[in-house]
Amino acid sequence: MIFLMMFLICVFLALAVAGLAGFSDVRTMTIPNSYSLYIIVSFLLCFCVFYIGGVKGVFGSPLSHLLSVLLTFGVTFVLYGLKMLGAGDSKFAAACAFWISVKYLPIFLFFMTLAGAGLGLVALYVKKKKPFKSPAAGSWFAQVQGGADKVPYGVAITFGLVMAFLYSGYFSPNTLASFLS
Repeated sequence: MIFLMMFLICVFLALAVAGLAGFSDVRTMTIPNSYSLYIIVSFLLCFCVFYIGGVKGVFGSPLSHLLSVLLTFGVTFVLYGLKMLGAGDSKFAAACAFWISVKYLPIFLFFMTLAGAGLGLVALYVKKKKPFKSPAAGSWFAQVQGGADKVPYGVAITFGLVMAFLYSGYFSPNTLASFLS
């Protein structure tokens, strides 16, 4: 039971911090580095406790998770170099990738990209129609209405993380029941 509680606390902490990162990105177009750190620490704590406790079948191998991080950072670093993504977005995506074994990395990247495309369409609409009378200064809406071509990719990364958690089976009855046996 203690492992189940530890798992759920770490998972919900990661999801809550990811939600805060997405909100921060919309509000200020920045993602604090501390959010990425919290997500990494929550994963490492959970993974280490499971490894020491002998709990198997929840996560992939350490190498699988590390490979996921390296691949995600590589892709997002290139996008940062092409000025298509911010540095905070790159660090945040890599931090989130700790939670995802390489088996589910395509799911994470697919849904992250899909959400990013949706945000891009919203940005085009907001830029053209200017639907907000007085958006908060510095917010994504204010910047886009002012003519900037920006997307708060922290929202897309968070969506990709949620979908990867679902596809990874972190909330499946079988995974949750495995802690009780």
